[in-house]
Amino acid sequence: MSTEATVARTVLIHGPISRSALAVRMRMSPASLTRLTKPFVDRGILVELDDVVDGVGRPSRPLDVSPAVGTFLGVKLTGGDAHCVLTDVRAQLLGEVALPLRSHAPSDVVDTIVDAMTRLVGDSDAPVGVGISVGGITDGSTVVWGPFLDWEDVPLGELVTAATGLPTRIENDLIALTEAERWFGVVRGLDGFAVITIGAGVGYEVVSGGEVVRNADSGISLAAHVPLEPHGPLCSEGHRGCAQAMLGSASIAAQATTALQRPVGYDEVLALAADGDPAAAAIVDASARALGRLVALAANLTTHADIVLAGEGMGLFAVAEGAVRAEITAGRDPRASPVRLHVDDSGFTAWARGAAAVAVQAAFERL
Repeated sequence: MSTEATVARTVLIHGPISRSALAVRMRMSPASLTRLTKPFVDRGILVELDDVVDGVGRPSRPLDVSPAVGTFLGVKLTGGDAHCVLTDVRAQLLGEVALPLRSHAPSDVVDTIVDAMTRLVGDSDAPVGVGISVGGITDGSTVVWGPFLDWEDVPLGELVTAATGLPTRIENDLIALTEAERWFGVVRGLDGFAVITIGAGVGYEVVSGGEVVRNADSGISLAAHVPLEPHGPLCSEGHRGCAQAMLGSASIAAQATTALQRPVGYDEVLALAADGDPAAAAIVDASARALGRLVALAANLTTHADIVLAGEGMGLFAVAEGAVRAEITAGRDPRASPVRLHVDDSGFTAWARGAAAVAVQAAFERL
């Protein structure tokens, strides 16, 4: 990313921000900063706000990103649905819609995305860009491996760009969600934190040195098989009591179905536990304690005390927060910093906002 684009990105993440604070953050002289920001102000990307007095001294005119930069489409693809949002330049929600996928055929998926965009945009201007997140491995434009869609080497970015005329960024869903937290979440500005997601799968990502950790193993969900309970159920890979077995929504539902001898869904298990059903309460308590162990492990192994919890399965935390926090405390040295939990309970909206965030990132890379 060019120095000019880095300046604009910094205003986006930390704005409104005074020129003096921006100069300090960028380690630039005021003259250099003025030279770099002027073209963005002239193009309407950055705007100067009204004068403010920050402490003692001359009034300053903060810089911010103009709302006129445009909107962004974020799409989270699962095995059955496209969860789509329209956001502003800071990934704040303007509208959302979830549409079922007719099939896993790439052409049908693209048609669903176009349909969602049409519904969300209406008569307004087209979005600046599209971000799409999927579980699995991506390279920015291609879904290299998408297990929930049974895809390998699908050039989804090219297909969506051809159908919409818009630049499209494809990203792993967990990385996209973490990027949204890093740029726009309550943990923005922190040098390091970890993200844990629960739902259909269990995800884990780390921000270190202010950057999301990316490598060849990103997208494989390795944390899903961390052992958490030696007497727990088996996952589909044969691991007993791993994170997927203890925290995956399908596994929790399957345990309740066996215990209650009737089909039970994930949300019903949580509702039954909240109402005091003994079997459901025991299953939920064991899962909540497993989540607490995973949080403690993440904090201990990364030395980051800030942990973001997200995903469509976060109802577990709402029902059994006390058990989660008790297990975090039990797994943490009493001299260590207290773990600070940041809970995003917006479910699939958070995943889709992550996709919109990577579309925003891509747009600022093009500046």
